[in-house]
Amino acid sequence: MKNTALTHIHESLGAKMLPFAGYNMPILYEGVNAEHETVRNAVGVFDVSHMGEFLLTGPNALALIQKVTSNDASTLTIGKAQYSCLPNNDGGIVDDLIVYKIKEEQYLLVVNASNIDKDWNWISAHNNLGVEMKNLSDDYSLLAIQGPKAVEAMQALSSLDLAAIPYYHFEVGDFAGIENVIISATGYTGSGGFEIYCKNSEVEQIWNKVFEAGAAFGVKPIGLAARDTLRLEMGFCLYGNDINDTTSPMEAGLGWITKFNKEFTNSKNLKKQKETGVAKKLVAFEMQERAVPRHEYEIVNATGDVIGIVTSGTMSPSMNKGIGLGYVTLENSPVDSDIFIRIRKNDVPAKVVKLPFYKK
Repeated sequence: MKNTALTHIHESLGAKMLPFAGYNMPILYEGVNAEHETVRNAVGVFDVSHMGEFLLTGPNALALIQKVTSNDASTLTIGKAQYSCLPNNDGGIVDDLIVYKIKEEQYLLVVNASNIDKDWNWISAHNNLGVEMKNLSDDYSLLAIQGPKAVEAMQALSSLDLAAIPYYHFEVGDFAGIENVIISATGYTGSGGFEIYCKNSEVEQIWNKVFEAGAAFGVKPIGLAARDTLRLEMGFCLYGNDINDTTSPMEAGLGWITKFNKEFTNSKNLKKQKETGVAKKLVAFEMQERAVPRHEYEIVNATGDVIGIVTSGTMSPSMNKGIGLGYVTLENSPVDSDIFIRIRKNDVPAKVVKLPFYKK
């Protein structure tokens, strides 16, 4: 099992550590609900250094990215990021990722920790264009500083105007005494903030200075358990749960990152799917009684027929009710549809709702 450069700090803080995607990761510090509320109301820091980073360089770097991703990376300008996915040949998804345009002919791809080798092999197999590829995953750390007070709390650490960085944009500059840090206005929580990319040798200094600067703003370390409840309240997909090798972007509600003004892996079939429609669809639902939906619980209709499956579910800390995502048959997918979640042989009522669950 791999450690991040900060594992010893998490252990010294008393974090509950568990294996995640081959890494020894902090899951909890003081508790999911308390950590969740810290991010929603103040500022919290996640060590997400297990994520993968690939650097693609050369005159054909964009062509390769266009070939393997669903979104249109030609719209990226330097300093802009884009959410996308890697379609496979069978209608499913190899992974979802973020593409950063670092400079002309150079892009950073940030992928899920559990898929680093799989994604590297997939992109490499399509690289007949002479693009230089570097896997930086083991050399770089990633901190997510998230919450409504993140900008104010972190401004003292950089000469850049952090408030001026728009959502899904980034700057490369000084942060916490380190030069050439990527400061990205992205995250997986829906509460604003930044993701900080730096070298492993630099991350401990950054971590310490972040906690010094954030002390007056109530900054706390946050584990991966709260990261999951935060992303689910926003309806953000989690690879391996809500999207995988068998779910298509159209079924998953990711048509907005699937652009047909170019050709990419399996684009003809996905375009046909967009035109003819899909048989199942990922929906958001709220429980109508006090109950917690869980991954792989069956979704049924009023007569008890199985119409789908829960992909993600939790008790929402912000809303104090059970929420979830799941695939259902098309006729059961419209907002306000009544569905039922089968929990230990009981069919508990739920209602299809519009995302996000959590509204500020």
